[in-house]
Amino acid sequence: MRVDWLSAFVLFAGTLVFAVGLLDSFLQGLTVQQINRLIWAVDVIGCVLFLVSGHLAFAEICHGRRRVLWRILGWWIVAVNQLGSVVFMVSVLAASTRPATGSLIDADIADRNTLTGALCFSAGGILQQYERP
Repeated sequence: MRVDWLSAFVLFAGTLVFAVGLLDSFLQGLTVQQINRLIWAVDVIGCVLFLVSGHLAFAEICHGRRRVLWRILGWWIVAVNQLGSVVFMVSVLAASTRPATGSLIDADIADRNTLTGALCFSAGGILQQYERP
């Protein structure tokens, strides 16, 4: 089994999980418990899959050793995407809904980190335009 393909598969699975969470977010009249189970927990699973995919991508680009490859564009692409995955996870954790009040733990952190994660993924996509196999 190739690690690069496994990383891509796990990333694809995470994307599908996020799509389920997005569809669930359109449901109306959910209780706080239903929101946490149908939307928030699904987002956590998607984030974990993104983080696992990034870890596998690092294993592939670094040939199984932990190291920083400053001069290799592929390493930077993986690093920027992994940073996006980490800040997405922080965003999801901050977006948990408190059962007592129905409010988010910290909407500002959730919004800021969602934007930062999206910018990281965009930057990774732009960097990929310059990578040549």
